[in-house]
Order: sequence, then structure tokens, then C-alpha cells
Amino acid sequence: MKDILLWQTRHFIYNHFADTTRPPSVDETAAHFNIPTEEATEYYKELHNRHTFFLDLETLTVRMANPFSGIPTDFKVHANGKTYFANCAWDMLGIPAALHADAVIEAVCTESGEKVEIEIRDENLRSTNYDLRIHFPLPFARWYDDLVFT
Repeated sequence: MKDILLWQTRHFIYNHFADTTRPPSVDETAAHFNIPTEEATEYYKELHNRHTFFLDLETLTVRMANPFSGIPTDFKVHANGKTYFANCAWDMLGIPAALHADAVIEAVCTESGEKVEIEIRDENLRSTNYDLRIHFPLPFARWYDDLVFT
């Protein structure tokens, strides 16, 4: 039963992000499942340990549930009348895909500081006036060495 609730917790967190643009707190999750906060805390920690999302371990706030960011970033995704934050350029494309929604993406190029706007319509990238590339400073196998930096 606990394993089932673990994965239901993950599902709840992702749905909460999609519905509200932010992660639920441990207390909100406990209330949703009518379980003690301590039990919800253990599920959060276990899901973090399994890399299903990334916690700020001091506050137990979901910092990243890819592609969603729990904090404001330079990657804003406007979809379904809401504004989401993505963790990186890759994730900014993942939010419209995860939501199955059209989107307008506002980003700031890390290298140049240039503002970029991209439109996703009918699951396709609309033409832009930019020559865009996404650069990953670390290979995937090393992302969890420092996930915030990556």
C-alpha cells in the first residue's frame, strides 16, 4: 500500500503543478491524502532519492519536477492562461509537451542576456527570428552531481 501511495504522491505533485503552476507543500499533500505530515515528508524524501523530482532538503519544497520549476527562472512558459517556470531551455519546451498545450515561451539567453520569445502551436515550434541552440554544460550522466547548475 505504501508503494502505491508513493506513486500517487508523485502523480498528485505533477497534477498540482499543472493545475496551479506551483508545487504543493508537504502539508497540502498530507491533507490531500488524509495522512500525517510525517508520512508525506517520507514520501517526498523517497521520491527525491529516486530522482523523480528534486527537493530543497532544508524546506522540503519541490524545487524541480521536470519540466516544472518550483522557483521563478528565466524560462517562462505561458500556456492554458497560466505562467509556468521551467528549469532550463530544454524544460521550457517540455512544459507545452507535458500539458499538450499551445504556449508562448519567454526566455533569457544565459550567454548573451538577449530576450527570446518562442511560440508552440499545434505541437510545433513556430518560426522564430533566432538561431537557437541549447547547450548542456555537463553530460546527462553528471546532471545529478549539481542539478541546480546543470
